[in-house]
Amino acid sequence: MSDQNNNWERGVLEKLAMSAIQEQRRARHWSIFFKALTLGYLFLVLFIFMGWFGKSEAALSTGKHTALIDLQGVIAADKAASADNLIPSLQEAFKDKGTQGVVLRINSPGGSPVQSGQINDEIHRLRAQYPAIPLYVVVDDICASGGYYIAVAADKIFVDKASLIGSVGVLMDGFGFTGTMEKLGVERRLITAGANKGFLDPFSAVNPEQQEYAKQMLAEIHQQFIDVVRKGRGARLKETPDTFSGLIIDFPN
Repeated sequence: MSDQNNNWERGVLEKLAMSAIQEQRRARHWSIFFKALTLGYLFLVLFIFMGWFGKSEAALSTGKHTALIDLQGVIAADKAASADNLIPSLQEAFKDKGTQGVVLRINSPGGSPVQSGQINDEIHRLRAQYPAIPLYVVVDDICASGGYYIAVAADKIFVDKASLIGSVGVLMDGFGFTGTMEKLGVERRLITAGANKGFLDPFSAVNPEQQEYAKQMLAEIHQQFIDVVRKGRGARLKETPDTFSGLIIDFPN
């Protein structure tokens, strides 16, 4: 009789144990499911927030709006204010069906005439392709040299009364160390293949022919700058003897 009771108790205990194990497994499965569901939801929110689903036309069309693009700092190929960075932003802004206007906010002392020219050309192309979308430039502290080269492609330029505008000119700067080298007893030994390969070498005496050639190059680039300003501003530009001298000038819109 005792053996039967023991067997009965053992059977009950085994059933209870198996039931507990199965319950733990079910709880673990549901826990994993809910954790996975929560993690998936968080990833979905993150993807939407970061815009990782891609920029389709439907996603870009978020209603009527004004697109704002910032151009800050020196304009150069290896800087944030480069043609490679600015042009795609301009293209996206104009392509968006909800864009009613584009504001290009500039705070730049200038920089590369090549980078500035590429951005200027692209603005003219986009304005011709999307004639219903105006582009306005808003100047912060300064919009000089290459910055103004870009700004003149806009429909209008808005400035603060203390903003620095203009500086329509081109420069090439450097240093000459020949006097210092003579005092130190240092001899410059420059060997070239090509008479002008050491063009304006700072450790050699000034070569008048090379200096004149450099002035001609700068004059050509300066004339390109002048033509761009005249084309962009049209009748709004009131020229004076100082307009294209490189001075900071208060240009009208």
